Amino acid sequence: MLVLHGLLGSSRNWQSAGAEMAARGFRVTAADLRNHGLSPWDDDCSYAALAGDVAALIGRAFSGPVHLIGHSMGGKAAMRLVMDRPELVSRLTVVDIAPRAYPDRLRTEFIAMESLDLAAVTSRKDADARLAATVTDWGLRQFILTNLGQDPDGRWRWTVNRAALTRSLPEILGNPLAPGEAWSGRTRFIRGGKSHYVREEDFAAVRAHFPSADVVTLPESGHNPHFDARAGFVDAALG
Repeated sequence: MLVLHGLLGSSRNWQSAGAEMAARGFRVTAADLRNHGLSPWDDDCSYAALAGDVAALIGRAFSGPVHLIGHSMGGKAAMRLVMDRPELVSRLTVVDIAPRAYPDRLRTEFIAMESLDLAAVTSRKDADARLAATVTDWGLRQFILTNLGQDPDGRWRWTVNRAALTRSLPEILGNPLAPGEAWSGRTRFIRGGKSHYVREEDFAAVRAHFPSADVVTLPESGHNPHFDARAGFVDAALG
């Protein structure tokens, strides 16, 4: 089982859900996508590039096709991969994202990151206080701050390639699939009942691209079912 995180996330976001899936007998690997976490940076943030990275990882680290789980941006990368390299995936689980373009709802996070004077930051608590003027929601601030780290000299820095991701937002928010592309393998879309990322009107596009797909709704979850409804998410992902 290979898990792909969402935009501004990392493999660390999947430690708890991954451990629960592993406890049920699965070998679970969570990857850092390019420009995130501990992975290398590159100006190319396209889904073709992300899918190519994941294909290389599967070829290097796995002896056969994987159950691929992708959340949000990672879900779009997973959709692209099964179209480009269908032989590498035995099962696909897409978490709270649909094969379509999305409006720009992420600018707040990137504006906040741009506004933070890293040279003036003295601690993570100080960074949180400085971000509060731009981002009033505590949970969103903590998510942004998961991307704040220190270099070997103790200077604060962003651990994501903020500049490249900002430039690539239109592509990241776009549809990773072209009309007529389809993958007939076993597929499940898991959506949060309190999220608006996968709407009922998206179901037709889901089934056009993934004719074997079903959709599972977790009523009490938002955009992050692996956090908001972990037990139900794990049941849905493994069921």
